[in-house]
Amino acid sequence: MHDPSLRPSPALGHALFDTAVGRCALAWGAAGLRAVQLPEQDDAATVARLLRASGPCHAATPPPDAAAAIQGIQALLQGHKLDLREVLLDMTQVSDFHQRVYAVTRAIPPGQVRTYGDIAEQLGSKGLARAVGQALGLNPFAPVVPCHRVLGAGFQAGGFSATGGTATKLRMLQIEGACWGDTQALPGFWQVPRQA
Repeated sequence: MHDPSLRPSPALGHALFDTAVGRCALAWGAAGLRAVQLPEQDDAATVARLLRASGPCHAATPPPDAAAAIQGIQALLQGHKLDLREVLLDMTQVSDFHQRVYAVTRAIPPGQVRTYGDIAEQLGSKGLARAVGQALGLNPFAPVVPCHRVLGAGFQAGGFSATGGTATKLRMLQIEGACWGDTQALPGFWQVPRQA
């Protein structure tokens, strides 16, 4: 959605945009997206939380890369099977461990889920599951880094830091038609048609 009050695209900027789950926001810089924010209770709260993650920047017209990211996020949240791995993220303020967690998480395809333990095991030790959960709780790039696809042990919902908590996480998974394994629906949440 274009806002005529926005300034032309500077090196740093942010914009709000509509999605199927509400108004999201993203901030960009020369090295890629600095943060993405799922909807909060209103636009002001969404922008405030975005700017805590991205650092200060003004509302502006998104440059081509940010505009393409917006279109990808909108399509993902409408149920299109996009992984958004082509979206460049500026991780200069992100610790090495969190970068590793986010890289593994970005590899989870839409409609599939993993557990915190699965991610920890990929990083070298099941004992890292709690640290993985903490890293995903601080994820400044949701849903580009799809932390909603990571569940607790036994495929329980686990936490979710976006407004609405686990209800928002489960809604996003439902939009994607999420299953675990090749054929089983997520237990206890909703019925997802089994894949052929």
